[in-house]
Amino acid sequence: MSSADQIIVQIQSSKGLCVSPAWLNNFLSSSTQRNIPASALTKTALFRVLASDFRESLSKNPTSVLPDDVYNPHICERRLQGPIPVQIVDIEDIGSSLWSQVEAIERVERGESIRGREIVRTINVGEDAEAAENNGTGATQGATGNTNSSGTSGGPHRLILQDSAGTKVVAIEMQRIEGLTLEKISIGAKFLLRGVTAARGMLLLDPGCATLLGGKIEALDKPWKDGRKARLLEKISAMEAEGTSNGGVRSR
Repeated sequence: MSSADQIIVQIQSSKGLCVSPAWLNNFLSSSTQRNIPASALTKTALFRVLASDFRESLSKNPTSVLPDDVYNPHICERRLQGPIPVQIVDIEDIGSSLWSQVEAIERVERGESIRGREIVRTINVGEDAEAAENNGTGATQGATGNTNSSGTSGGPHRLILQDSAGTKVVAIEMQRIEGLTLEKISIGAKFLLRGVTAARGMLLLDPGCATLLGGKIEALDKPWKDGRKARLLEKISAMEAEGTSNGGVRSR
């Protein structure tokens, strides 16, 4: 087999991803590295696949994409065997209030984190010890990853997933999936679905059917994160306006 064929076979057998030969050939032709081991080249290719848009990097096999009518609410329940690679294009924490999420973002903006019931001021790694003492952070210098940097989202989460054909579907986290938090996940992160249940137009996710592969799409992730606070505030304003029009009481 050619090196391209070997890489395709290895990525498919290890991760269940069927890489597009056209995309892979383009990757190999644009690579500036020469005479590197095949194993290292395969790892680099996999990293690039996980950082890519699946609509461009994967082959569109009928068995590896979502059904065209996956979002049909009139279909009570069905199981999709897969494997079906998908990527996250949106995520919400539906287990926390909108205001608590806004406050968590603002804590990060102020450089604060949550430790138990305390709000702890975090500092940059390059800040010296004297400055750390003056800021009241003491020995926590550089330890910005202590706990719950933004009041870690507990979920469950509501996601919008997209397959390599561009089909989008809503998915709900029914059981906690390791690594699926707003603080750890990125837009464009990849899942591999096997035996997932589709019910009333939504996918029901749990660790048994959804394997988190990681990755992200930089061009989508940064603007999504930058605009998240504004979207949350917009939702809050819309809900308050609706409550006022219905005679409700404005609450926080």
